[in-house]
Amino acid sequence: MTALDRPFELDPETYDALVDWPKRLANEEPFFRRCFAEVAARRVLDVACGTGQHAAMFHSWGLAVAGADVEPAMIAHCHGEYGESDTLHWATRSFTVPPPDAGTFDAVVCVGNSLALVPDLVAVQQVLAAMLAALRTGGVCIVHVLNLWRLPSGPTTWQKCVRLKRGDEDVILIKGIHRAGDHGYINFGELRLGSASFAHRFRSTALLGLRETDLLAAAQAAGGRDARTWGTYQETPYAASHSPDLILTCRRG
Repeated sequence: MTALDRPFELDPETYDALVDWPKRLANEEPFFRRCFAEVAARRVLDVACGTGQHAAMFHSWGLAVAGADVEPAMIAHCHGEYGESDTLHWATRSFTVPPPDAGTFDAVVCVGNSLALVPDLVAVQQVLAAMLAALRTGGVCIVHVLNLWRLPSGPTTWQKCVRLKRGDEDVILIKGIHRAGDHGYINFGELRLGSASFAHRFRSTALLGLRETDLLAAAQAAGGRDARTWGTYQETPYAASHSPDLILTCRRG
């Protein structure tokens, strides 16, 4: 048994393999359509676009979309998968930095738990401020993170186990999440089974435990107004004890 000799980083293909994208996007689509319709959105910015699945969905609706991510590999994947056009653009940029054309977007989103990867609440407010700066007056800001507080502190909840074929190897991917006090941890594992070898690598990524009050305070401090929260994409009320998600929307004042 040997460990792979490079650090475990989620490449775009591995990231996508761990998400049931058709199911996820079908669940979230009505919510985004309602939010965008409320502000008559024509231009949308995804500030942590990852592999570009949300941005591509928004673009398929006839919207002009810009996707940005801090990881060059993700942006390279988006270029290769979706290309660019007059209405679809990709950029390597941190979500703490407003885009060059700040103040021109009708909607800006940060979904998929990306905001929970920041180190502290100061950075949360910085991200919210950059997102609101990207918007025109009255534009909508949408943030989604997992609700860690529904998880008991301690045990890991295993969410995914996927088998892939890469060359002559079978690859087993596993993903789980657990909470330890005020922080969460997403655990990834990869097992590679070759004809004469067995290799493995594991990684745990820390998540900031964000509460409803944290997001509301950050939005207010950044100049957001009309802030609301939900516990699901079906707009059910947020409850820390059992809601799967914590979703915030607010407007640029």
